[in-house]
Amino acid sequence: MDRAQLADFLRRSRARLAPSDVGLAAGTRRRTPGLRREEVAQLAGMSADYYTRLEQSRGPRPSRQILGSLARALRLSEDERDHLFHLAGEEPPRAARDTGGADDAEHVRPGLLLVLDRLDDTPAQVVSDTGDVLAQNTMAAALVGDAASRPPGERNLVRRFFLDPAARELFPPGDRAEHARRHVAHLRAVLAARPEDARARALVAELRWRSAEFASLWDEHEVGVRRADVKRFRHPVVGLMELECEVLLSAEHGQRLIVYTARPGSESYERLRLLRVVGLQDLVVR
Repeated sequence: MDRAQLADFLRRSRARLAPSDVGLAAGTRRRTPGLRREEVAQLAGMSADYYTRLEQSRGPRPSRQILGSLARALRLSEDERDHLFHLAGEEPPRAARDTGGADDAEHVRPGLLLVLDRLDDTPAQVVSDTGDVLAQNTMAAALVGDAASRPPGERNLVRRFFLDPAARELFPPGDRAEHARRHVAHLRAVLAARPEDARARALVAELRWRSAEFASLWDEHEVGVRRADVKRFRHPVVGLMELECEVLLSAEHGQRLIVYTARPGSESYERLRLLRVVGLQDLVVR
């Protein structure tokens, strides 16, 4: 691990980003260009103290999970991400489809993040095809909960839906069976396409063991990739919203940019506008 070069690379990468580049308000009293350290830490889902120590060449060696989060937060290209891994003394991620791993599949391209950051008035998030939330804008965090605030293992939408009762509270009771069925059908399609994907196989094995509902649905052998859809969300502050879910696919990395919109003039549209005012509050379902 080259601590000095790692610290310098982090500082330079942070300095080249403006708050608007990552969907943040500029605020006031910025004496230096670029993002603040606490803003990078927030985007990466880590403590500001830990990130500060990395920039000061005195932090512990970051894990691969942390390095991946930093690469997304700093909007690094794949070459820059690989350089970051080298500086930390780690092998860069390799293609998940070739190795059965997941590191490369978790890297969100800067262009996709740029689109996400520009969607400041509607919820949007980048999700892997196995259900891992890789990036969110503020509106998505306000709608479905801030994924970065959860431990890495709790950022998977499918795992949370079947194992965390609180996750189901986001949807009306009458819609939950259909959500369960579609989650399972999509995951089966992913595993059928990539039978050697170790991460997908482990997720299926865990859910079959821990959730009788998942196991029963899995045995039905229904297959179907999730695309455009209409969902109803029960937000604890603004109420029930019916939102159209538009899905943009990034086939190379198995990622989906999901954008949630409401029909203009509808009650859901007005509630979505209110959600933008509400923003991130502790009342959001976690």
